[in-house]
Amino acid sequence: MSDRGGQGLLARPPRARGRDALERQKLLQFRGHSVTWLVPLLTLVAIAFVDFNTSGEFRIVSWCVFVAAIAAALCGVWTTALFAVLAVATYIGADAAWPYQYREGPADFVLVLIGGILSVLAAAVRVRDERRMLHMRHIAETTRRTVLRPLPDGWGGLDHAAVYLAADADARMGGDFYDIQPGPHGTRVLLGDVQGKGLGAVEAAAALLGTFREAGYHEADLATVAERLEVRMRRHRGHTTALGGADNDRFATAVLLGFPEEERGVVDVVLFGHEAPLAAGPGGVRRLPHAGGLPLGLAELTSGEPPPVLRAAVAPEETLLLVTDGVTEARDRDGAFYPLADDVAAGLAREPRTAEPGRLVAYVRDRTLRHCGGALIDDTTIFAVRRRGAGSTRGDRGGGAEGDARGTGGDERPVRGRLQT
Repeated sequence: MSDRGGQGLLARPPRARGRDALERQKLLQFRGHSVTWLVPLLTLVAIAFVDFNTSGEFRIVSWCVFVAAIAAALCGVWTTALFAVLAVATYIGADAAWPYQYREGPADFVLVLIGGILSVLAAAVRVRDERRMLHMRHIAETTRRTVLRPLPDGWGGLDHAAVYLAADADARMGGDFYDIQPGPHGTRVLLGDVQGKGLGAVEAAAALLGTFREAGYHEADLATVAERLEVRMRRHRGHTTALGGADNDRFATAVLLGFPEEERGVVDVVLFGHEAPLAAGPGGVRRLPHAGGLPLGLAELTSGEPPPVLRAAVAPEETLLLVTDGVTEARDRDGAFYPLADDVAAGLAREPRTAEPGRLVAYVRDRTLRHCGGALIDDTTIFAVRRRGAGSTRGDRGGGAEGDARGTGGDERPVRGRLQT
């Protein structure tokens, strides 16, 4: 998950470390230092102590073979080799201290020796696999940060916060995507969910984000941005299909927002088969106006036109909440869906500051995970944005402006001559 709003309530991306990768896999630490070596050491001391303080008929010194095996499961290769040597030395010393008739003999010595060698080999295999796993996680994290680029605080004149939770915790990346693109024609926001899983979904998300970042900056008309996204989805699908992929039916649901420069108290909305955003503020929760629209890549099934652009008034203190179906389709044990709007309204009634982007995202994340018992069945993205007030620091907008939002009505009207429903 990631903190995009700088609110301090959301977990931040993991930091890279210069030390050996295995340091991140230590199970036991004390004041920042690994103490996993204590487990095999205490085991070795306990075996020697018990063997020395029991009768000759009950000898356990051959249990030293377990010491290196425990080290192999917890420690590095060289530490395991050290404990293998200590186990052999302890066996020789402890066995020699007993009279000849009570000694375990060479057979158990060979057992401890071979067990130590095998433990060192097992530790080497484990360390190699752990390093490979950490390398793959690093690649996945780099890919995630490339597709879902970090957003500076106040980027595009918006306060924002986001959490991304992959249903596959090891993959760390799926088909959900979001971004903010400031430009000379205002700030645009995109959130979506590519149908399907795996690298194909990630590639489609990256393609759509690339188009959004360019069109969202250059195009004056939000409807043109929507058209560019529709065309990009079809082009990407055709390219991957020509390469022999199975993406001939892939599509993406999305919501596209525009915060125009000329009017501070409104937002333009385009929905591509996605849930309409919620506006959360002191007055409660309401759903922004929406018109029916097919997902990206499917417009050719009808007229080929993108969905209409609707304009809605937004109060300065209202935060727009955008989520993917990982939230709306989260189910509890009884199969009931998570009641997002009602739950957010209840949270606002208890604490009005829940409407702040960072608090709102953290609230929805925690409540969603509680509702489904932590068992997410789909990738989950929670994204909250609202305009910054007059006293906020501006992001690099490429032509943005500041000031308080004006207008608090709930009406909607046609934008740029399009017929709205």
